[in-house]
Amino acid sequence: MASRGKKIAEKMDGLRDEYWPGEIPWKGSGSGESGWFSAPRTLPQILQIMRLPEVSGNQDPCMVYVELLARNMGEGIVRITNEDEHAIDAGYTGTRARRTWQERMKVLEDSGFIRTRKIGTGPKRTYKWVLLVHPTVAIRRLMDKGKVSSTGEWFESWETSYIERFKAVGLLSYEELTGAASLQVGADVVSIRRKAGA
Repeated sequence: MASRGKKIAEKMDGLRDEYWPGEIPWKGSGSGESGWFSAPRTLPQILQIMRLPEVSGNQDPCMVYVELLARNMGEGIVRITNEDEHAIDAGYTGTRARRTWQERMKVLEDSGFIRTRKIGTGPKRTYKWVLLVHPTVAIRRLMDKGKVSSTGEWFESWETSYIERFKAVGLLSYEELTGAASLQVGADVVSIRRKAGA
């Protein structure tokens, strides 16, 4: 008997052949082809939080974040060998490209989505290593700090979308990742650890 995954794949193959015969699809890591990267299935919701003015001001860091994800080989760490190359790959050109990239890197670090290590001194100081913080943890910390308002129509819509997607794809909750026990269910859950002041 065919597995559920195999049945879904066969159904999708049939749809593709019917609607787009002869077209070459993008199948990601399931294609057997190397050169793809892993990203959370909640990435659209993560990027929405990341580009909020309360989080990043007028310096949207989303392309820098996606470029870092594309460089991650599965360890959660990215080695920066050439800042100019990262800037170009994130879409920045011209005389301010590197500086613009560095500004967005600072936004990502200040908002908790990455942690970094630098090398050198003074104006020659450059990024060397980047840790990609688990986005569930980063978003929770932003909420705990009041950087993301948990009221209003936009947040309700975002939270519903995020939780539904979160559950559908089987991501670990903040509590499961950190070992904190929760008092209530939801994206803005308050943990016993935080309540106790730990």
